Amino acid sequence: MIELNNLTKYYDNFRALNNINLKVEKGEILGLLGPNGAGKTTAMRILSCFIPATSGTAKVAGFDVFEDSIEVRRRLGYLPETPPVYMDMTVESYLEFVGKIKELNKKEREKRIEIVLDRLGLVNNRDRIIGTLSKGYRQRVGLAQAMIHNPEVLILDEPTVGLDPNQIIEIRSLIKDLANDHTVILSTHILSEVSASCNRVVIINEGEIVAEDTVTNIENKALEKPSWHIILKPAEKQDWKQVITNIEGSELIAVSNQDNVYDFTLRLSNKDDFDSLFSKITSEGAIFRCIEPIKASLEDVFTKLTSTDETKEKPVSTDENKIKETSTDESKGKQTSTDEGKEEK
Repeated sequence: MIELNNLTKYYDNFRALNNINLKVEKGEILGLLGPNGAGKTTAMRILSCFIPATSGTAKVAGFDVFEDSIEVRRRLGYLPETPPVYMDMTVESYLEFVGKIKELNKKEREKRIEIVLDRLGLVNNRDRIIGTLSKGYRQRVGLAQAMIHNPEVLILDEPTVGLDPNQIIEIRSLIKDLANDHTVILSTHILSEVSASCNRVVIINEGEIVAEDTVTNIENKALEKPSWHIILKPAEKQDWKQVITNIEGSELIAVSNQDNVYDFTLRLSNKDDFDSLFSKITSEGAIFRCIEPIKASLEDVFTKLTSTDETKEKPVSTDENKIKETSTDESKGKQTSTDEGKEEK
């Protein structure tokens, strides 16, 4: 549904994207994560035909964003971080206005307006002035304008920023429901949002993809060793620590003791060693009161992959400058085509 091949973007001598390769399948919710300046917004602007790339290709629903920008716009809905709404219009008149821009005929406009009002819980607010709505409902109106023409792809940039917890839960539920009919790219800084909503996550840093997998797999890979939080009541005179230390690569961390009940973290080089360890200790009469596998949080993964001592612009080699100059000339022609498409529209 979405395909990026060797996508690169320069702003003067600063490389915002570096040979990005990415595929997003139909019906997938993809979480796009990265610190400020990582290149997320640049990628979304290229996909939405707002700016050209320096080199590489990007396709939406099989259409090239440079060569077939009008067709891409017909198949794509975009919700920027600040919803593009007119505060002095009513919800319904605004959606009517957007429907006309999207080239929907009168019958189709009326049908789609009723559908998005119902789906986004805006029916009772259709005659309200947008400026009088809460931020959560303005966010819904922004999402409604992105959905009005029933696009195959939705790009949502920080859709829950500034919302209260109840509003976040509502928007999160809406996003998950949208995957039944749309492919969704969700860009956010809220890591729990990705864990709750997305099938797959891409972490981008300094213009490059540094991780791409399911949330669960990325969290599992971030652990240096399989780890457990354990509360153990050993048998009388049992040397349980020796049993553990006899296992090669084992580690005991933060061991505390209260009334002969030990609370600690256990790390093993091989998770299969835990079975034999459990059997050995319990066979002597010990009782495990808690065995809790420890998982790296998405926050841990994000910090590990994107932290640097100092944020710097990447140096550009002479060869890269040559590529940039050549590609910029090519992209000028593509941008002209895109602009002409805008004027036609």
